[in-house]
Amino acid sequence: MKMKLADKFPFFVFYLFLFLLTSKGCLAAQKIDLPAGFEIQIFASDLGTPRHMAVSPAGDLFVADMGGGKVLVLPDKDGNGKADQKILFAEGLKGPHSIAFFEDGIYISVLDGVVRFTDKDGDLKGEDKKVLVSGLPTAGHSTKTISFGPDGKMYVSVGSSCNVCEERDPRRAAILQYNADGTGEKIFAKGLRNSVGLTWHPQTQELWAADNGRDMLGDDLPPEEINIIKEGGHYGWPYCYGDQKPNPEFKDRIDFCKKTIPPVISLQAHSAPLGLTFYTGNQFPEEYQGNLFVAFHGSWNRTIPTGYKVIRIKFKDGQPEKIEDFATGWLQGSSAWGRPVDVVVGKDGALYVSDDKGGVVYRIFYKRG
Repeated sequence: MKMKLADKFPFFVFYLFLFLLTSKGCLAAQKIDLPAGFEIQIFASDLGTPRHMAVSPAGDLFVADMGGGKVLVLPDKDGNGKADQKILFAEGLKGPHSIAFFEDGIYISVLDGVVRFTDKDGDLKGEDKKVLVSGLPTAGHSTKTISFGPDGKMYVSVGSSCNVCEERDPRRAAILQYNADGTGEKIFAKGLRNSVGLTWHPQTQELWAADNGRDMLGDDLPPEEINIIKEGGHYGWPYCYGDQKPNPEFKDRIDFCKKTIPPVISLQAHSAPLGLTFYTGNQFPEEYQGNLFVAFHGSWNRTIPTGYKVIRIKFKDGQPEKIEDFATGWLQGSSAWGRPVDVVVGKDGALYVSDDKGGVVYRIFYKRG
């Protein structure tokens, strides 16, 4: 007996729904514009609010789901460019934001400090949780970002409590330095309104940071900043912005501003640069070696929205030479369907981009031939 079309319809609807569900990520990735020869794919989806990422010594990608209070591991054992599974490494964390590996520890920044785990049996499940740093301020810019330097010290960025104000807690709008066990706290650099992204230059071993500028100076001021962080340095906030320009609220601080450290790179105002990384892989063409990639989270109060992309900064003779778009398309007109947060280079040399609006991690790779 032949089945009528009406009888087949429920099956058709089911398979159509299944197709749309599985192809959703692919369709989203196809909206992204890249330089010739590059492609993008969804590496993992349904990740909640993925923020900063880190690649383990074994090559597995870890990502912090800040809103979900957990850290996930996204292994790709078969090397097909897609995560095999989502493994829950740790949960019950308060605002986990970034991850760092040092010796046998897995360090995670949370809203008020830093916790450390181990994974001695290699099952990608966190063990032996220990609070190393606590009591850091949480109001205002509340996220914390951690990174270990070549000196074995732990660096923690702490944002400001406000848009423009003189802080009561000197640890705010600063980058702090600790021993690996959380002792020896000291202020390493200050005057940094909200340096969400931290990375280390592969040759000079200098600490580079992406700093978010203030609001309420119009659409085009102040520029966002990429700074080279020097011990004891002051980078201007709240008294100055950009290239040592006094803020209107502190016009009498002109002389002080002249003593502050200006940015090494100035970027489009209100772009909200977050994660940044130097490309150290070998999957991209040679011209991309040593380039600095920066994720723009995007503006929230600009008349014409800007950001929502990944940019590439070229270098010549060790100095920034040119800034250009690398991955765009998350912003369509005045509406954004994705917000890049972090960029890291994977063990395969591809560039991984987290998006806390779409709940995904993308993989950008160069297609040879």
